[in-house]
Amino acid sequence: MTRFVRVLSSFDDFPVHQTSLPIAQTASSDINHYDRYFFNGYTRDSRLYFAAAMGLYPNRHIADAAFSVVIDGGRVDGRQINVHASRRAPTDRADTNEVGPIKVEVLEPLHALRVSVDAPEHGIRAELTFVRRSAPIEEPHFHHQVGVRVMFDYTRLTQFGGWEGWIEIDGELTDLEPGETWGSRDRSWGVRPVGERGPTGAPVADPQFFWLWAPVNFPTFSTHFDVNELFDGKRWHETAVIAPVDGGDGPLPEAMRSVDYRITWTPGTRYAQAFEIDLVPWIGEPSTVRLEPLFHFQMLGIGYGHPEWSHGVWKGELAVGGDRWDLPVANPTAPEHGHIQAIVRATTSGAVGEHEGIGILEQLAIGRHVPTGLEGIFDGWQPR
Repeated sequence: MTRFVRVLSSFDDFPVHQTSLPIAQTASSDINHYDRYFFNGYTRDSRLYFAAAMGLYPNRHIADAAFSVVIDGGRVDGRQINVHASRRAPTDRADTNEVGPIKVEVLEPLHALRVSVDAPEHGIRAELTFVRRSAPIEEPHFHHQVGVRVMFDYTRLTQFGGWEGWIEIDGELTDLEPGETWGSRDRSWGVRPVGERGPTGAPVADPQFFWLWAPVNFPTFSTHFDVNELFDGKRWHETAVIAPVDGGDGPLPEAMRSVDYRITWTPGTRYAQAFEIDLVPWIGEPSTVRLEPLFHFQMLGIGYGHPEWSHGVWKGELAVGGDRWDLPVANPTAPEHGHIQAIVRATTSGAVGEHEGIGILEQLAIGRHVPTGLEGIFDGWQPR
């Protein structure tokens, strides 16, 4: 007798199928299939930064989430406080919005979402609502092969917004009033490396990954930029967009014809000391965005490269933990500290005029990158 595994769930009653399979089964059986939320927020005076992430890995049968807060990141006694959670993934997608003490609710699709955290034993409680400042930006599809193996094959949207609600850290409550806290979010789904590393066979390329991502908020618009480059600077992905503040029904984001950047590394690190972006539209003059890093958020606080709470790793039926550390970190070239978001002050010039804003510059540079002078795997940049 043939044995069938039945995976019908509540969403199968809706006309949302993209394949002939039930919703719980992904179109690809790749174990690295994932579906993920990311959020960040920062007070406009930069005194507080927070980030949240929640991921589903259907073919690994795992869901995980994390929430992290940076307090006084620009001071020598800054702190980063984190809570992590992991569980067995439910089959029904209707039950995938909660992992332990962390919950993500879609209040109004592409407009408003709520992030809740209730982990007082790890020093964090929060009730935060993200409300759009711009229409969502669908970035160009990500696709990258190493040899004949597909490593990245996914879609992502990025959206700018404002936050309202409250955060409680170690019993101290901070209210976030409307207009005080900006941020961005992304949603991505498809295939990219997650979970425990498996054997990959014969080497076919340098161990290398170069990634820059910079969503920045200004009072009346936002700018978005990213690049993925190979060791020689050849790009396999880029995004460049100016997104007007729309309140839900305004003008759509404008994709640029091209984008370029200039980076100055901080000696001994792979962290930017200064950064400039040139946004070139299809018609008209270019605009320049200058970013001044203020302090760094360690992405391992929400699982990226975390030695214990990395994405898509089996921790048991339900596991919750927390950690915290002082900022800035003592060893910025340690592998776990290579992936950061720098909270940045931003200024513009050129076609968009002169404006001041705040946002982030995410950075992950593994391996050599000839155009910017990086050598080795995690070696800090050195002037020549």
